[in-house]
Amino acid sequence: MNRHAWTLWVTEILLADAVKSATAALAAAGVPSPAVDAQLLAAHLLGVSRGELAAMLFGTSVTPFGYDELIARRAAREPLQHITGVAYFRHLELAVGKGVFVPRPETESVVQLGIDVLTRLRQERGADGELIAVDLGTGSGAIAAAMATEVPGSSVYAVELSDDAFVWAKRNLAPTGTTLVHGDMRDAFAELNGTVDVVVSNPPYIPAAAIPRDIEVRLHDPHMALYGGGADGMEMPGAAAATAARLLRPGGFFVMEHAEVQAEQMAELLNRSGNWDSVCTHGDLTGRDRATSGIRR
Repeated sequence: MNRHAWTLWVTEILLADAVKSATAALAAAGVPSPAVDAQLLAAHLLGVSRGELAAMLFGTSVTPFGYDELIARRAAREPLQHITGVAYFRHLELAVGKGVFVPRPETESVVQLGIDVLTRLRQERGADGELIAVDLGTGSGAIAAAMATEVPGSSVYAVELSDDAFVWAKRNLAPTGTTLVHGDMRDAFAELNGTVDVVVSNPPYIPAAAIPRDIEVRLHDPHMALYGGGADGMEMPGAAAATAARLLRPGGFFVMEHAEVQAEQMAELLNRSGNWDSVCTHGDLTGRDRATSGIRR
């Protein structure tokens, strides 16, 4: 068999058979959702939705060229989102890749708390009323983009220190009208001091000695986005809380994501500062304590 014939034979393996084999390979590699990932990678190559792919699996569609290569990358625990270049967050489709933290489903619950406050303020102030929201440590821009697009007319500001992540944030936030700054959250947006309505942050918070459980996180998420500074990981959360206190007007709302084991520490951080009323811990969709909020005194 000549090389051309061999290539033709390989690429004409039935799609259903290839996805089945890929699922087994990903499962053997320990990928948490092997069937879903095998299907999403096939859909990505074919340029179809997962629903459209499901219909194709019952027919005689053949495997797209390059599918084995993508499965091999995923089996090596490269994040699915890095392979496809896309992360889905709420209603958004975000561009992601090397150098930026891939947004997680639990953060969707955190930003919802901020959006709820902005929505209430929009109702109180009317369509022309000014609303100001800030995302500290925006990463891919997920939180800022969600606030800007789900509460139209809000003035949203975001800051990111990482050179690599800033490139992705700029790309994702360009269509939203968000004001993006390349800088440190500690001194960002001095011109907004005392005027902001909502501050949301998903800062780095992992303690220095901790090792992330997920292989994808450990191998591919930037350490700058993971480790919060100090033995307890509380340096950056403390900086986020201090900046939020500086930016917010009295009665303004602050919410910050954290690890479930840090809920007590975060509540103590806010209460000890004397800047906050109504400090509250919030669970994610699985009931884990993943965010803490406060109202600016």
